[in-house]
Amino acid sequence: MINVSVLGYGTVGSGVVEIIKTNAPLIEKRTGKKIGVKYVLDLRTFEGDPVQEILVNDFEIIKNDPDVKIVVETMGGLHPAYEFVKASLEEGKHVCTSNKALVEAYGPELLSIARDKNVNFLFEASVGGGIPIIRPLRDCLAQEDVLEISGILNGTTNYILTEMTENGSKFEDVLKDAQDKGYAEKDPTADVEGHDAARKIAILTSLSTGKTVKFEDVYTEGITHISDADVSYAKAMKRKIKIMGSAVQVGEDVSISVTPFLLSKSHPLFNIDGVYNAIMVRGNMVEDVVFTGQGAGKSPTASAVVSDVIEAARNIDNNIYVEWSEEKLSLADYNETDHKYFVRVSADKKEEAQDAYKVSEEINVGIDSEYAFVTEEMKEKDFRAAKENVACINYIRLV
Repeated sequence: MINVSVLGYGTVGSGVVEIIKTNAPLIEKRTGKKIGVKYVLDLRTFEGDPVQEILVNDFEIIKNDPDVKIVVETMGGLHPAYEFVKASLEEGKHVCTSNKALVEAYGPELLSIARDKNVNFLFEASVGGGIPIIRPLRDCLAQEDVLEISGILNGTTNYILTEMTENGSKFEDVLKDAQDKGYAEKDPTADVEGHDAARKIAILTSLSTGKTVKFEDVYTEGITHISDADVSYAKAMKRKIKIMGSAVQVGEDVSISVTPFLLSKSHPLFNIDGVYNAIMVRGNMVEDVVFTGQGAGKSPTASAVVSDVIEAARNIDNNIYVEWSEEKLSLADYNETDHKYFVRVSADKKEEAQDAYKVSEEINVGIDSEYAFVTEEMKEKDFRAAKENVACINYIRLV
């Protein structure tokens, strides 16, 4: 029996316990390993839940038990998750986590400790929920020079934009609906301002390059400024608004961002709607590979965590090498990136806008108070200069 301990009995943690218990015969049949949960760490009590029999509230019990070989961290946040994970690795225990904040902040250090102790630090569920992406990027695409990673990386924002597109709903109304359905947190800032997606694209870029990207260095725009008028214009252009994380190789550097985009029908991610996520990886040999699935939720995320538990069990005496150093990746200046832009300005600014921006196409949806258009391809710095001269109501990049 390979004993597992779970830190945190919330949504994901309880899902991990449920999957290991329910699918124990299937897991043993497919892996040849018996896996069971010995402890669950939580400060709360769960009256009537069988977990009470294995519930502990002192991490030292888990850390000091040599029979515990794998620790699953689903507490979230940085502290005390970091301290517990680091201590577990230093005790020679494998660790599996769904905690993207932890992975983004301390990934290289924790991987180094795992390597020194001949154990593994695994984090499949930290990006994309139930979508397999970390292991495919690490293993199946190890032979590729990754030229681009682009993805719809946040289910909450994708759900909001989908509802606005399909039902004509206003942002504020859909956000409340998403909170009521459990798709969005009470404080949705990390989702709607793009911070969650920025952490995920930072992790993916770090893994694909072997060097560190900090989420604070990712150029980030959220979706709070997207309106029902923007959706109307998008429909007129036969496009959809999606917020995407993107990392593109530009010479020796990487251009990385999280921003809303207007996607054309030919784009691989055009039809990814609702709470679904999708990640496109472009290699120099394989070209485009797309991974899609539910990016959040109890069962999908817990399933990804348990896949890591199985991976750890299969490599109980072996460290799986992961290239991710503390060295910071050289990032391209976002001001030098090139895009076409959809722009809305006041109708009385039409002539000024035509002089300031490189207008290539006018868009009309019957809003007489506005003049809307698409620019020719421009550098970000040139677009910002034009925006300084002629203020716009809103703008969205095209891809």
